[in-house]
Amino acid sequence: MAARIHPSAVVEPGAQLGVDVEVGPFAYVGAGVSLGDRTRLHHHASVEGFTSLGAGCEVFPYACIGGKTQDLKYKGGRPGLRVGDRNVFREYVTIHAATFDGEFTVLGSDNTVLAYSHIAHDCVLGSHIVMSNAVSMAGHVTVEDHVVIGGAAGIHQFCRIGAHAMLSAMAKLVQDLPPYFIADGTPAEVRALNKVGLERRGFTPEQMDRVKLIFRILYRDGLNRTQALEKLAAHPQADSAEIKRVLTFAQTSERGLAPGAS
Repeated sequence: MAARIHPSAVVEPGAQLGVDVEVGPFAYVGAGVSLGDRTRLHHHASVEGFTSLGAGCEVFPYACIGGKTQDLKYKGGRPGLRVGDRNVFREYVTIHAATFDGEFTVLGSDNTVLAYSHIAHDCVLGSHIVMSNAVSMAGHVTVEDHVVIGGAAGIHQFCRIGAHAMLSAMAKLVQDLPPYFIADGTPAEVRALNKVGLERRGFTPEQMDRVKLIFRILYRDGLNRTQALEKLAAHPQADSAEIKRVLTFAQTSERGLAPGAS
């Protein structure tokens, strides 16, 4: 089926629309935009810049997707935004393009970003992420798969959030949140493992035991970070996927791991 474009919508020449795309009343699609099959823009939604949305995405009213970076280092060129399939962007969400020519802000697939949330320039997000209302994500943030971010949380630039982690509502994250854990507070501290989230993802009892082990060594055994990571690396189960994921995450951390709650 051909694209359905409301008469009041503006679709600039050069925009590429896939099969069965819907562009609602007063919506805007810029000249450098590509919309995948079955993507829907509700009334007053905007997709602009050098932006590609995959199939089955949904953009709600007053969201602005692909806008120019707010980074003052921007000097021109054609930075952009690349988004996968089946993403939902609720009302007033803003997602900005990267800062430098040829670079991209990136989102995977099956993400849900709720109203008033902001994803800044040069962020890289994976898939199956849920961001509650009014999350503020600064530039160059990395979020891995299956992460949940609570409402009004703030994430400092260059921070990373590991897979299957959860950042609580109103939290302020200024260091990296390792996989599998829940962080809360201002600044955010690691409080517990994400037990409910992991069980929903189908983690086996054996996997859960390994995550509990990681949590205890990193945050409950009274070790400094170097000692804890050395202990994990020397553990008989160090080759397990869970321990390897955390070790790799820690070894590539530039801002350091978020501390544990005292």
